[in-house]
Amino acid sequence: MNILVAGSNGQLGNEIRVASAQYPKFNYIFTDVAELDICDKAALETFVKANAVDAIVNCAAYTAVDKAEDDVDLCYKINRDAVRNIAEVAAAHNLKVIHISTDYVFDGTSHTPLTEDMSTAALGVYGKSKLEGEQELQTFCPISVIIRTSWLYSSFGGNFVKTMIKLGAERDALNVIFDQVGTPTYAADLAEAILQVLSAASFVPGIYHYSNEGVCSWYDFTKRIHKLAGVSCNVKPIETKDYPTRTPRPHYSVLNKSKIKSTYGIEIPYWEDSLEKCIGILLK
Repeated sequence: MNILVAGSNGQLGNEIRVASAQYPKFNYIFTDVAELDICDKAALETFVKANAVDAIVNCAAYTAVDKAEDDVDLCYKINRDAVRNIAEVAAAHNLKVIHISTDYVFDGTSHTPLTEDMSTAALGVYGKSKLEGEQELQTFCPISVIIRTSWLYSSFGGNFVKTMIKLGAERDALNVIFDQVGTPTYAADLAEAILQVLSAASFVPGIYHYSNEGVCSWYDFTKRIHKLAGVSCNVKPIETKDYPTRTPRPHYSVLNKSKIKSTYGIEIPYWEDSLEKCIGILLK
């Protein structure tokens, strides 16, 4: 089975590269925009034919949430239009698709863990573009898997964990939001889950949620990061209103993972255990 991994230079794509060693039965084709521009449908079609692709894992996304408010066209081009390209090419060639989406398709007003069938109400350009990408994929290639995730971090690329370690080392004190609650996701765990879905006896299309287990605020997350990384910094809890951003963030984005666990038999690690693994790699 030839698996095309698009957007493979990001956090998740790099973790799939690492995890792929444990799944040697697949042949992996790792691409980023330099090798394959998924915004170009003709180029995608040519590439899929030339490489006899059987499945596409789409890790490519425009993820700069605040910048997206000004960069609207590019954000939609990557998060919606490129996904339609993948959907149409996959449907024409009978390919499996796994596409990564986000908790930002919800408005964050729920107080119970978010299930896949709950009403979506994206805030801001980023969330709306990702939601429309999901809709394009389901319209043009219903035989696909969409995995929504949240608070992604890794030893690769730029992310919250690395930023907090850096700022904690540079500053005596940090203000971090405590009234936004969710669950961090270690990209290595998500990469493993994606390869388990591809390895499953039956490919069950649909929308699934995946994050690590447990719940925390950004404040709790930062405190744990610093403890594990041996950083001494006075972290102070603040409210969202005291840290205004261009785009509103969901106040509550805890994902219910029951569906992916029951459908694909996936076991999900607790967020603190995975964070400890990641920081162990970063400190090496």
